[in-house]
Amino acid sequence: MTRVLEARGLSVSFGGVQALADVDLRIEPGQLLGLIGPNGAGKTTFIDAIAGFVRYRGSVLLDGADLSGKAPHERARLGLARTWQSIELFDDLTVRENVAVAGEHPSVWATLREVVSSPDERAEEVDSALGVLGLEARSEAMPSDLSQAERKLVGVARALAAAPRLLCLDEPAAGLDALESGALSRHLRDIADKGTAMLLVDHDMGLVLSISDYVVVLEFGRVIAHGPPDAVRSDANVINAYLGSAGAEVRAELGAEAGGAS
Repeated sequence: MTRVLEARGLSVSFGGVQALADVDLRIEPGQLLGLIGPNGAGKTTFIDAIAGFVRYRGSVLLDGADLSGKAPHERARLGLARTWQSIELFDDLTVRENVAVAGEHPSVWATLREVVSSPDERAEEVDSALGVLGLEARSEAMPSDLSQAERKLVGVARALAAAPRLLCLDEPAAGLDALESGALSRHLRDIADKGTAMLLVDHDMGLVLSISDYVVVLEFGRVIAHGPPDAVRSDANVINAYLGSAGAEVRAELGAEAGGAS
């Protein structure tokens, strides 16, 4: 089975700063992969690189096809969709119109498809995205009437409406409270369970570890750990990366808990 995404030896430099160094990452069909790490670890840079917004060394394959030399809009047409940390909605359009407009791929082939296909096909894609994210009741609302959590969901819906092969989410839970974050996590898990491969970047480790199938951890642009969430959660390198010198104490507590459980 062809992997949805395969990054090989991905490296990014900004002047003399090495933002990513030889990162290997693979995402299987229908897999939700969490990418975590401390501030400045290179998480957003990784998304920017595979989406074509920054230059990189190495290779990025989408469904086995090398994306080298392809611009961001070309990668989007091939099925690589992303969200942004800053949610910019069209203030004069309804939620439904925002999702419909952002999901368009204005190419010659897309135009021809619209000419020969059912006029309801596009509406079905938009309705499906709104439904998966629980936004049906807010479809005619204006952006100014939305909560921060709803705006986040609209951002995800816009990317999802394009029926991507890979959905990259950059800090979707930023600014949300615990209840809103919990609701978002259920929506994201539902999207993955329905077959959409997903790359999730977020500082909310509880969210990422609770819904991801696999987790990759970056520190200073390098992969320091990877594996199932439970293995990553107790990895010594991960604990040290997040807690520094306090990591030894946490490892000792984890060891004591494991000893008590046995």
